[in-house]
Amino acid sequence: MVEFRIDRRSGVATYLQIVQQAKQALRLGLLEPGDRLPTAREVVEATAINPNTVLKAYRELERDGLVEARRGLGTFVTRTLGGGTQADHAALRTNLTDWVTRARDAGLEKDDITALFTSVMEEMEEQDKGDHA
Repeated sequence: MVEFRIDRRSGVATYLQIVQQAKQALRLGLLEPGDRLPTAREVVEATAINPNTVLKAYRELERDGLVEARRGLGTFVTRTLGGGTQADHAALRTNLTDWVTRARDAGLEKDDITALFTSVMEEMEEQDKGDHA
């Protein structure tokens, strides 16, 4: 089961943090169709946020077609995001961990690594657009 973590200093609305974390869990295969999300009460107890905030996040996920509320039972995942298998993810994660370790050894900090990664992703997206034009 996913555990939501709220960063009150991030500047991102609390309900959006829940939505983003749920979507990330779906992309990483940590949540799969049929899994139940924590109840609003469980999230409130773990994070000390307003129950309406949790319900707002769950409604957003429901509007996106990712979850379904079942009265008296909870909120359940209906579909996943992302591609690849768990084995693909594990292998890629290992490679990425090695790459990040080399980047840190080269003196790059978190923001430097993020900028480099984002830059490469944007270049690849542009190449993909050119390939499909």
